Amino acid sequence: MALTQLDPRPDAPFGAGDALDAYSRVVTSVAERLIPSVAALQVPRRVRGGRTAMGSGSGVIITPDGYLLTSAHVVDGASTATAVLADGRELPVEVVGRDPLSDLAVARASGGDLQPAHLGDADRLRVGQLVVAIGNPMGLAGTVTAGVVSAVGRSLATRAGAHARLVENVIQSDAALNPGNSGGALAGGDGAVVGINTALAGWGLGLAVPINATTLHIVGALMHDGRVRRAYLGVAGQRRPLPPAAVQASGFDAGIGVVEVVPDSPAAAAGVRAGDVIVEVDGTPTRDAGDLQTLMTRDALIGLRIPLRVVRDREVVTLGAVPVELPV
Repeated sequence: MALTQLDPRPDAPFGAGDALDAYSRVVTSVAERLIPSVAALQVPRRVRGGRTAMGSGSGVIITPDGYLLTSAHVVDGASTATAVLADGRELPVEVVGRDPLSDLAVARASGGDLQPAHLGDADRLRVGQLVVAIGNPMGLAGTVTAGVVSAVGRSLATRAGAHARLVENVIQSDAALNPGNSGGALAGGDGAVVGINTALAGWGLGLAVPINATTLHIVGALMHDGRVRRAYLGVAGQRRPLPPAAVQASGFDAGIGVVEVVPDSPAAAAGVRAGDVIVEVDGTPTRDAGDLQTLMTRDALIGLRIPLRVVRDREVVTLGAVPVELPV
């Protein structure tokens, strides 16, 4: 059987081999750029009997002086860790702050000459876009996998004590992830980190917390204060489209349908009722729970009287609420 060879001429038809070569070049370029910026984390944990066991995860270097971004559950219960870099260096790490409600944490490695990753904007991702995951699965540092964005706008349930929250706009991809990938980088084809891998949801299904304006606010608070202060209203609800009459009266086509109002909460004191649809908070439209959660990361709202516009019985009612700090 005679072997055939792809035509090397520039004007030759673009074939499957060319597409695979282009794909390989993108993945290779991202890997070369990011592997030096992704560390394997070795995290000591106390286990039953007073013994210490070593857990593993990943972290992404985000500043030249050693700040790393990782998953909160990777460093849960730990104050120190060890970062193993691609060049073989092992650096002691101090956990600066954790935010279980976003599953993000910031740590700082001692040592200099670190190569930070460039952070992108996950809000610009599109389904089908190529993504590359880099992490420390099963203790195998510097592992690279690739796939596509399978979906955007997913939600990830998180909890801190008695408080639960949905992390909105989570990225779903089919890049292979395994235990130890958590805290590692999910990057686009340009090498910019668009997500922090956080969970293996099932065979061929991985989730990542997006890098966007909300995330960067959380990261900044963790770096500066070691914690995230959130405002709290005390409502539970979900997106609810409004009927035509209510749309005409309010100017909004959807809002947060209130399912429950926590007793003695700021929302209860303001007069919010189950069945209300919250369409605006402090002048910002709230089309779903994610919009409200984003607003509540503004610690400037704590203790400040803010207007709530709600649709009640097809009429628009304006209420005043004073958010308190979410206790965690």
